[in-house]
Amino acid sequence: MASDLRIAVDIGGTFTDVVLEQGERRLTRKVLTTPQRPEQAVLEGVRLILADEGRGFDDVAVLVHGTTLATNAIIERRGARTALLATEGFRDILDIANESRYDQYDLTIEKPRPLVPRALRFTVAERVDVHGRVRLALDEDGVRAIAGRLRAEGIESLAVAFMHAYINPSHERRVREILKAELPDLWVTLSSEVCPEVREYERTSTAVANAYVQPLMDSYLARMQAALTVEGFGGTIYLVTSGGGLTAIDTARRYPVRLVESGPAGGAIFAVQIAARAGETRALSYDMGGTTAKICLIDDYKPHSARLFEVDRAARFLKGSGLPVRIPVIEMVEIGAGGGSIARLDALKRVTVGPESAGAEPGPACYGRGGARPAVTDANVVLGTIDPEHFAGGSIALDLDAARGALDREVAAGLDLSTEMAAYAVYEMVSENMASAARVHAVERGAAVGQYNLIAFGGGAPLHAARVAEKIGVRRVIVPPNAGVGSAVGFLAAPVSYELVRSRYMRLDAFDPTAASDLLDEMSAEATGLVAPGARGTPTFERRMAFMRYVGQGHEITVPLPQRRFEAADAVALREAYERDYAVLFERHIPNAAIEILSWSVQVSTETRLPDVQTARPEAPQPQPVGRRPVFDGRSGRTVEVPIYRRDRLPPGSAFPGPAIVAEDETSTWVSPNFAAHIDASGCIVMDRKDS
Repeated sequence: MASDLRIAVDIGGTFTDVVLEQGERRLTRKVLTTPQRPEQAVLEGVRLILADEGRGFDDVAVLVHGTTLATNAIIERRGARTALLATEGFRDILDIANESRYDQYDLTIEKPRPLVPRALRFTVAERVDVHGRVRLALDEDGVRAIAGRLRAEGIESLAVAFMHAYINPSHERRVREILKAELPDLWVTLSSEVCPEVREYERTSTAVANAYVQPLMDSYLARMQAALTVEGFGGTIYLVTSGGGLTAIDTARRYPVRLVESGPAGGAIFAVQIAARAGETRALSYDMGGTTAKICLIDDYKPHSARLFEVDRAARFLKGSGLPVRIPVIEMVEIGAGGGSIARLDALKRVTVGPESAGAEPGPACYGRGGARPAVTDANVVLGTIDPEHFAGGSIALDLDAARGALDREVAAGLDLSTEMAAYAVYEMVSENMASAARVHAVERGAAVGQYNLIAFGGGAPLHAARVAEKIGVRRVIVPPNAGVGSAVGFLAAPVSYELVRSRYMRLDAFDPTAASDLLDEMSAEATGLVAPGARGTPTFERRMAFMRYVGQGHEITVPLPQRRFEAADAVALREAYERDYAVLFERHIPNAAIEILSWSVQVSTETRLPDVQTARPEAPQPQPVGRRPVFDGRSGRTVEVPIYRRDRLPPGSAFPGPAIVAEDETSTWVSPNFAAHIDASGCIVMDRKDS
């Protein structure tokens, strides 16, 4: 039988989601993640979904994979034993950072803990200046001496980050040659390859992060690839990058740092597709899974993007409190607020939730897998918004008594509350955490969060979306089909794409069109070479950008570049384009001020087609509930009987008021009393505020 199936797999901290797509048909599965051997859950989920369809691994043409394994390894500090080799005199770059404080007035400020301790940071004599000229030759004997120290320390992976290596990488490349001869099994990451940009601290931090997760990710990807081959899979494997594009598995194994936000990036792509179908030009993507929750702003069907991402923030909402990773990334805020997030009382007897998660092992107390502490899922089970008998399509039987016992011990007893009120306190706190994250993220982007509509997906978001919307003033909530596996569905809509960014300093008053054109052509050829195998003959487009600023400024803005070689007259055109974009941001430009280009970007990508808008609201008879469930209403302090609807029995046009529960195999949607719901033409649950 011809290979015609496409499968997407998203490994989360609690669940591994699998989606099978054949044309317009789609099947989904959720299985518990196997943290010690993640490929086991992947294989189990793929086997189950193929059995559902009566097909085999040899029928699969494409497998798209995203994961938070790299991020989790950094957060949980379970990467490789890693060392850093820097230019002599720059051993402490990871501690000095950029000399800023994310909280100026906190005398007990907690700085992010570097991935490489000071004892494992080494230096060697060498120096290249800002123009790429060698001022001091590399001390090759010194490198060989360091090889012995690396061996004695049991180092598995090494990051090499020399001064100005982005402009001249010869010394870093020579170090790799020497060390590979001395230590053949040593993993070596060069900053000039993983992040060839200015800003020494961010470049070093990115190289260290890549080195830290590379042995883990390479081992996992190699095992998964081998296991799929044994099963008879002969198709193509793609990995989702943090920027929302697909890349080949070989590239992912070289630069695993590009995968740190691959799962959440798939969710943002999914939300873009839903926003386009609903005609929502301003949308707030809300993705809540088992371990984390993510918020992303979408304007004109494009998620906000950035070139810097912080992992493992010491302070939840404060920039600068995390480890910087300089890669193309879909910009979002992520907090430890998922279905598995642990609830407890702090020293002041306040209810707190997360960021610690029960994960898949042992999981929330209601899973019956040995978990003793209450999680958000336990609170929802006690409140009645989750049906214990049909959770995850009936594949996981939930223990209501275990959930009640955990909440009693850890929350209710300390506050002299009933079990139900303790559950409601947990529900309120996790909803407020997410609402706070949405407010802060919108303010940082200069947006008014109440002007956006919420698109909720992931296993937990539909249960909390209505309450989060009430808190932040959002008038409409959209819960799309397959919401419980939204990120995996988004993987299948991602383009094959790769973006390169390189720093080459150039002032416009000394613009060198030949040098700039040669650099961009070289980058274009490299990016095209990485995309072409995955594109498999489909058309691609190229986007070129320059990162420009007035001389003396600290930050740049991006300016689009023409898709051709430069001419001398282009210096004037670039100035005009920069001043026009600068005026849009700051309402004025600075006449005759000198302008400089710091970095250049080339992105090569296949085309992505957005779905057609479907805003017509069909008519349907009044739906009939399949039953009723008692749900505890914390605001009134009493239990109310709430109708339950099965999503697969609600045709487009169906309408019903809240309170109500819409149940499906992957998740449940809570329609609060303040909302009324209907099913739109594309099958989305649309909740509108009753006072709208």
